[in-house]
Amino acid sequence: MAPLLLHLAVIGAALAAVALILISFVAFITATEMPHLHRHEDEKFFLNARVQREALPSIQDSPTKQLSVVVPSYNEEKRLPVMMDEALGYLEERQKQDPTFTYEVIVVDDGSKDETSKGVFSSRGEKILMADADGATKFPDIEKLEKGLNDLQPWPDQMAIACGSRAHLEKQSIAQRSYFRTLLMYGFHFLVWFLCVKGIRDTQCGFKLLTREAASRTFSSLHIERWAFDVELLYIAQFFKIPIAEIAVNWTEIEGSKLVPFWSWLQMGKDLLLIRLRYLTGAWRLEQTRKVN
Repeated sequence: MAPLLLHLAVIGAALAAVALILISFVAFITATEMPHLHRHEDEKFFLNARVQREALPSIQDSPTKQLSVVVPSYNEEKRLPVMMDEALGYLEERQKQDPTFTYEVIVVDDGSKDETSKGVFSSRGEKILMADADGATKFPDIEKLEKGLNDLQPWPDQMAIACGSRAHLEKQSIAQRSYFRTLLMYGFHFLVWFLCVKGIRDTQCGFKLLTREAASRTFSSLHIERWAFDVELLYIAQFFKIPIAEIAVNWTEIEGSKLVPFWSWLQMGKDLLLIRLRYLTGAWRLEQTRKVN
């Protein structure tokens, strides 16, 4: 019996190795290039406050604002106005309290696929905040991220990231979720930790504050265009040894999410595996800088 079990174990290990090699090969040959960031002519200009046509800035330029808020938006006509009212209310009040504080809000209408990078690459802020259009995170919590970012100083090459986190709300969310959704959540967390990002409990909270240099370095290397782009962003940050702070924020689930529990988690799980394998096999390579046309 023992020799038979040993024989079966050897066969199983060999099959697993063959399967891993095959999956890695498929991941390598199907690897896509980075999303093409070339702008159409009408995307190179915007109308300023004086209704004058002005060239869009580049993240390669020196900053002219203290804060850029980038809001990716896809069919958000119901949730976006509520989020914008809160965000602009906070930002305007902060500017009244401190007239030196300057900001801009960039709403990215991304059509049928993620074009978040275009918004980031047009930012003028010293710091860039990624904020979800649903307004699930209370906007004044940006001050918590700012403190977390400052606590990371000195920043290597002026790069640092503060991630909003809902990890402290996990017990409460489990109580409100089905067993199946809780199982999917833990499965996703395990895959993130095992394949891509260590030390960050919540990679998916859509409330992240980056220094201008960190945004330029990470977003210029992104390949993933769907929900798992946060994971690749942090994978890239950890590869370049950019310091990351995870900061607890207030968060409320807002109706209207476009995540379909099983299929979206399946898609993200596949993306996590591809992130790991494609960087591991060299199909995707990290570049120091990337020019945006």
